Amino acid sequence: MHSSTTIIGIDTGGTFTDFVCWDGYAWQVRKVLSTPADPAEAVLHGLSLLSHAESKLIVHGSTVATNAILERKGAPTALITNRGFEDIIEIGRQNRAQLYNLSYRKAPHIVPKQRRFGIPGRIDHTGSVIEEMDAACAEKIVGRICNSDVRSVAVCFLFSFINPVHENLIAELFKDYTIDVSLSHEILSEFREFERTSTTVVNAYVAPKMATYIANLENATGSGDSLRIMQSNGGSISAHASMREPVRTILSGPAGGVIGACELGRISGFNQLISFDMGGTSTDVSLIDDRPSLTLESQIGGYPVKVPMLDIHTVGAGGGSIAQLDPGGSLTVGPESAGACPGPICYGKGEEITVTDANLYLGRIVADYFLGSSMRLYEERLEKYFSRAAHNAKLTPTELAEGILAVANTNMERAIRVISIERGYNPAEFTLLSFGGAGGMHAAFLAHQLGIPRVLVPRHPGMLSALGMVLADIIKDYSVTVMICSDTLDTPSLEKKFASLEDKAYKEIRSEDAGNMQVVAERYLDMRYHGQSHEIIVPFENDYIASFHDLHKKAFGSRYKNKSVDIVTMRLRLRCLPKKPSFDTIPSGSQRIPEGSIIGTREVVFGGSRTKSTVITREKLLHGNRIQGPAVVVEYSSTIVIPPFGSASIDTYGNLIMDIN
Repeated sequence: MHSSTTIIGIDTGGTFTDFVCWDGYAWQVRKVLSTPADPAEAVLHGLSLLSHAESKLIVHGSTVATNAILERKGAPTALITNRGFEDIIEIGRQNRAQLYNLSYRKAPHIVPKQRRFGIPGRIDHTGSVIEEMDAACAEKIVGRICNSDVRSVAVCFLFSFINPVHENLIAELFKDYTIDVSLSHEILSEFREFERTSTTVVNAYVAPKMATYIANLENATGSGDSLRIMQSNGGSISAHASMREPVRTILSGPAGGVIGACELGRISGFNQLISFDMGGTSTDVSLIDDRPSLTLESQIGGYPVKVPMLDIHTVGAGGGSIAQLDPGGSLTVGPESAGACPGPICYGKGEEITVTDANLYLGRIVADYFLGSSMRLYEERLEKYFSRAAHNAKLTPTELAEGILAVANTNMERAIRVISIERGYNPAEFTLLSFGGAGGMHAAFLAHQLGIPRVLVPRHPGMLSALGMVLADIIKDYSVTVMICSDTLDTPSLEKKFASLEDKAYKEIRSEDAGNMQVVAERYLDMRYHGQSHEIIVPFENDYIASFHDLHKKAFGSRYKNKSVDIVTMRLRLRCLPKKPSFDTIPSGSQRIPEGSIIGTREVVFGGSRTKSTVITREKLLHGNRIQGPAVVVEYSSTIVIPPFGSASIDTYGNLIMDIN
């Protein structure tokens, strides 16, 4: 594909900010150190190093909303709801996060009690107004909020997803004030009051910070540039839409990785994938069974967020994860991370041992070729710290380093089990698609532990999340709660309801700069057996009731064909399909790797023994080449370790496919 517009994908990570650029003819990649104090600084620095085309489409995976929640640094936020329901966000479902911790206490809520306001007025479950809203009380509360330090307001009334009249009246009262207002019927038009309120509150809490960040980025980019933001559902939206609904961007970085994995797996002939993204701070895993998995049960910082997100499980295990001994003398790794500053010991400033340091100590990182030789690693700093820590742990330094990697691998293995075995999938039927800066050093060992037969490592694996943003569709999600029992089900009436929802969606998609893109509408139903309190997302196609029974059997081990089925919520996903960049094939060769690709040999520790291993530069490998482990393959964005029990081949797109023996 040749395009007049340059496309740049940007993924802000805990350690590095990644850039992938497609100018219509060739790809460029770049990594720069992240700037946690001001993420925009790294973004603008990276952009200055890339294409200077007059017209650029920038798709950005932002961590601003995520960090605002996790670090509790969002805007002072108020909640307006029905009188008597002010504490719903604190009462929640009364689930205990730590069931056996008798001294457990919830952290204070991001909306303290003094900023929660109740107004008389009530709408019932049919949408009928049974008590008019007290206008005088509403005006008094709005005035009180506007004379305080509150910068953002979440408005959530009972059954407003059926009739939003009361929420719209509150929005009208705020129209002359410079306060952000999030209305629950716009953010999440669904039942379940607690989850809808929580999602709206999270949106309100992060909206001012996100709006400021995006506005600053837009002002700093060129006049011909267009900025889009990656969503947690795997698609991008306009910068304006992300300012209005930033709750949809909370997992935007990891979502880009899943989309990149799905696209590269598809062109390589693999539709059943487990994506494994190990970066500097955390590891994200997701299961792709022909298409990415969606979930409506995500949490961020302990707060439920019910907008559609890709089903991604995250653990605090990354290259920067800190290893230490707990009070009982056991070795732990993460979730604390050294981040970008001070970073691992080998980066020159850190004082605490990390997973990256352990890989370097064992010879699995080749310091001279780290980040394309553009970043120096201070290997000589390691011995002092490993010797001291090993003495405290009553181990040798080598045993300590291997122990650190074993603990990190166990944490990541547990995460993969959550999204595969615990969901009714057999990992042996999948391919592990490894990416992230640190993924290639751990993927073979995880596959070996889980019985996964092969590992696929794409070119530039440390940049795949940014690549996924370049490849992402424009996606808008819509939903409406309907509560229909299968006993009274009328499929034509469902068709009419979907048609009405699509009319609204097609009108709104025009604001997303979709141009002449092909638009695909995907229909889904949230379904459950009558009497259940949880739902399964089922595609609305052919015999969707039979599909529900099958999916229930897969998830829970049982099906009840004689039971009534409820359709709870209708979902519409509108997907605009831009022209995708092309991927070039690489020249073919024999099974024997070219002499010029072999840098040398080095001793690498496997299972306590130092083993002579070949060091190979990936850039010179050809289609058809085979590599027998042990070997270390180096490239700009990552390092790949092929252990003695593995062998690898190179496919036509330059992907490294490792067979696990």
